[in-house]
Amino acid sequence: MIRAYVMRMAHKSFTSAKGPTQRQLRVGELIRRILSEVLSRGEVHDPDLNSRYITVGEVQMSVDLRVATVHVMPLGGKDVEGAIALLARHQGELRHLVSKGMIIKHVPEMRFRRDITYDQLDETRRLLNDERVRRDIDAPPRDDDGDDA
Repeated sequence: MIRAYVMRMAHKSFTSAKGPTQRQLRVGELIRRILSEVLSRGEVHDPDLNSRYITVGEVQMSVDLRVATVHVMPLGGKDVEGAIALLARHQGELRHLVSKGMIIKHVPEMRFRRDITYDQLDETRRLLNDERVRRDIDAPPRDDDGDDA
């Protein structure tokens, strides 16, 4: 009985079936904004990182607010892996700079990932321009209420 309770508690602490909480969203957006400003002002002590234009698209927070998954994309989508490696190498300094703009007990560990939003947007455009999809979109609405009167 106790074992099942502990497992249930552990499961709840790592997953959220309802999606992110308001707090997760607020903290993630605050980190995104601060990190974007830090990168745009070139506050990191690395000329290689400061010479790049990096967009911070989204920050997803873990349930316990200890891990922030930062979705980034360099300008033009060039050398994404290199930009992520540079950001990861300077994670400590970035955490310190982010902590200056926040009042939070623990500044989260940052994990940098490629922002696939633009890829998804391109795929959506491609699908919407597909001939079969265009035909369905342009077709007049059907009356499917079952009344053939």
